[in-house]
Amino acid sequence: MSDLIKEIQKRKTFGIISHPDAGKTTLTEKLLLFGGAIQEAGAVKSNKIKKGATSDFMEIERQRGISVATSVLAFEYKGHKINILDTPGHKDFAEDTYRTLTAVDSVIVVIDVAKGVEEQTEKLVQVCRMRNIPMLVFINKLDREGKNAFDLLDEVEQKLGLSVVPLSLPIGMGSDFQGIYNIWENNIQLFLEEKKQKVGESITFDNINDTSIDDAIGSKAAQTLRDELELVQSVYPEFNRDDYMKGDLQPVFFGSALNNFGVRELLDAFIEIAPMPQPKESDVRIVKPEENVFTGFVFKIHANMDPKHRDRLAFVKIVSGTFKRNENYLLVREGKKMKFSSPNAFFADKKEVVDESFPGDIVGLHDTGSFRIGDTLTSGEKLSFKGVPSFSPEHFRYINNADPLKAKQLAKGIDQLMDEGVAQLFTLEMNGRKIIGTVGALQYEVIQYRLEHEYGAKCTYEPLSMHKACWVEADEKSEEFKEFSRLKQRFLARDKYNQLVFLADSSFTIHMTQEKFPNVKLHFISEFKNT
Repeated sequence: MSDLIKEIQKRKTFGIISHPDAGKTTLTEKLLLFGGAIQEAGAVKSNKIKKGATSDFMEIERQRGISVATSVLAFEYKGHKINILDTPGHKDFAEDTYRTLTAVDSVIVVIDVAKGVEEQTEKLVQVCRMRNIPMLVFINKLDREGKNAFDLLDEVEQKLGLSVVPLSLPIGMGSDFQGIYNIWENNIQLFLEEKKQKVGESITFDNINDTSIDDAIGSKAAQTLRDELELVQSVYPEFNRDDYMKGDLQPVFFGSALNNFGVRELLDAFIEIAPMPQPKESDVRIVKPEENVFTGFVFKIHANMDPKHRDRLAFVKIVSGTFKRNENYLLVREGKKMKFSSPNAFFADKKEVVDESFPGDIVGLHDTGSFRIGDTLTSGEKLSFKGVPSFSPEHFRYINNADPLKAKQLAKGIDQLMDEGVAQLFTLEMNGRKIIGTVGALQYEVIQYRLEHEYGAKCTYEPLSMHKACWVEADEKSEEFKEFSRLKQRFLARDKYNQLVFLADSSFTIHMTQEKFPNVKLHFISEFKNT
């Protein structure tokens, strides 16, 4: 077996998604803890523990206790190389999450036991279903009072349209929570210690009818567990890996990430069943991981990973072949060759230079402004990967410079932050005023904060009531287009890549414009045009 195939089989690349506050970042921390990558976990919310979560490395994330950017973490576990992409849950940062889903081979959906399926979870699961990404569900926070396990399984099936199969069951809940029964391995894990930050000791029973279980958890709880297991066997299908891989069946695990319950079980089952790196469709053909030639694509750009060096990193997911340091690769959109002397592998905010990386891995390439989100890198073949979305913004504000002496810093800061895809910049044709469009209102705070703290520039905003940004596709020499431009000149702008955009103030305006100018096409573009 070739070395490349061995490396591919070792790798698992997945994303963690959920509604805000369901415990994604805490689960990420605990996966690292069980994987031996860190010795002590930092709680995201607890005030007692001063250590921040490893994956929340931006200052604003630590202050708010939320994730605002996807972070990449990698660790080794039982001979596997695991790459986790911890995504923001907050809907205002959904765009980052949607793009990240193009770079994963499977997903863990985290659900809060008390709140059940929430709005953002529904949207994200819809994107995964559209792409047939294999999903595994982790029902979290069992140390708190919440919904009955079977009610939750029904809710997941109905609201998310999934077919579930429980692979573990909780014993009790809230103050009565004693551990979990692992259906996947047929054993019970009872946790004795409440060491939230370190891994506690556990007792294991292999036989469900073992009478010592009654002594350990009480005969009432033991009987309830036996009844529930019987119910699971009669109601739910058996786990079938092919169905899971096709996105037709979703295994469910229960646990409490904060207290380390159920995390190891999740991780052990995950490395057995989750897919290794998968083929990806390009505009020319389907690219398979085991091909010898390198291909990869940029799904995220992050400015100022290291505030001391003002560096900009492009995150590249490797799709096929081996990526080697100091070799020439083709940036397809520009048609130019580039080589990288210090590609990084990630561990949240820690980075190390790697000589070679394999399909499934995420590498960070130092970027001087050459890359855009959605760019494809290859060993020479001209192909582009599809499916990195860019949404029409829903919020619009004028941006003004609050410190005239820092105009240069402000321009540079806006330029770099827009490259990251946190928001979109539109410049009005009529007067050159700059408008920032975002998917969520919280993005404005993040932009303002980062401009000040990372670029030393201050900005203010002015409200602007707009409904949608529509990208214009038309024959610019036609009379129809000239008439359209004359009538709509107040609402025409250019985006960062100089494409013409029509800023519409209502859905009625869009409808009337399309009727009046049938040959002027308006797009709420969902993919970056590689023009």
